[in-house]
Amino acid sequence: MIISINTENPQQKHLTKIVETLLDGGVIIYPTDTSYGYGVSLMNKDAIDKLYNLKNQQKNKFYSFILPDLKKITEYAQVSDYAFKALKYHLPGPYTFVLPAARVIPKQLWSKRKTVGIRIPDNNISISIAKELGHPIVNTTVLDKRGEGVFNPDLIDKETASKIDLIVNGGIITPRLSSVVDLTKNSPEIIREGAGPTDWFQ
Repeated sequence: MIISINTENPQQKHLTKIVETLLDGGVIIYPTDTSYGYGVSLMNKDAIDKLYNLKNQQKNKFYSFILPDLKKITEYAQVSDYAFKALKYHLPGPYTFVLPAARVIPKQLWSKRKTVGIRIPDNNISISIAKELGHPIVNTTVLDKRGEGVFNPDLIDKETASKIDLIVNGGIITPRLSSVVDLTKNSPEIIREGAGPTDWFQ
């Protein structure tokens, strides 16, 4: 099933359908500010297992979480004063911030270092979905057969589409990667230079 949704003001009826799909353990494809991603509910372990199988990846593969804002950040990650300042300054935006995982996060999603990746994209659709859901979306990039991120929902291949419960069409996205910054230590570590400027951390 494909839903075409307004990029600026996502329709409530569509958000309701998307969230129902996530709560029922479904896997969606939806837009962020950097690419289209697979999304499942953080609180549905069966759906998380589906995601690992879909990506043909081992458990404990590093996935990021989409949050609508920073109001409940401490429920999902351990955040120092410095880290919170960094998040508040840079988000929403094309960043993934690595933080120590809070206990509420399913252990199947912890990295070997017991960390998680936090994202608040500059994208009304993904933020609206996460807000309506009431808890984070587990997110990982949709890749095409060349291993590159998908930025046009019309180019999602039929084999991939057949394994998805719902595709959220939010138009074509400008191709880019998020900047990944590790905030688990006393000083920040830039893991990947991406679309988000990293001068603040240097």
